[in-house]
Amino acid sequence: MEQTRGTPLPAELARLPLRTVRPQDAAHVYAYPRPELSRLADRGILHRVAHGYYIVVPQAQVGRPWLPGLEAAAAGIASAIYGVDRAVVMGVSAARLLGAIPRALATAVVAVPSQHKPIALSDRRASVRFVQRDTEALDAERVETSLGPVLATTPEQTVLDLARRPLLGNAETEVPAAVAALYRRSDPERLAELAEPQRLVAALRRAETWAGVQS
Repeated sequence: MEQTRGTPLPAELARLPLRTVRPQDAAHVYAYPRPELSRLADRGILHRVAHGYYIVVPQAQVGRPWLPGLEAAAAGIASAIYGVDRAVVMGVSAARLLGAIPRALATAVVAVPSQHKPIALSDRRASVRFVQRDTEALDAERVETSLGPVLATTPEQTVLDLARRPLLGNAETEVPAAVAALYRRSDPERLAELAEPQRLVAALRRAETWAGVQS
């Protein structure tokens, strides 16, 4: 069995999208994947991020304290469930990845194509919240994280989403400033193009108010 150099982890598991592994993903490798993954977590090869979800620890961090970023971990969990091209980091989490919300948050928000109950993380006091949306219709781009590139909403889409649901993600005090910062990086024509078909014109007007744009 091919293995990553210096670890007992099969290379095919290390190559999974966003380095995120579930027991069912390892069923073709191990006869009893749950205890095997648990054993690798105990050895520091895997990081247990939530019940039934593990993240491959970077080789240089094996044996050291290591914690993946919340937004990257959430994208990994969602990608493991739905596929890497069907999970889009959105809302306050996209704002975090885009640098518009500086402080760490306790809720990550990911757009997915079907409903899923929230997942509590086991490595910190935080959770992943899933929002059912047509992910193919979202304006998204790939953003680099410590676990690899993830799909996240563009500044324009993030502005509209934040203005539409400012309470989503439990960071409402940061949302107006984040919207204002992202609005300055956005293309006004693109904002209008996205707002009309998504029925977010009212959200766009709210965003313009927060950004201090004159009507």
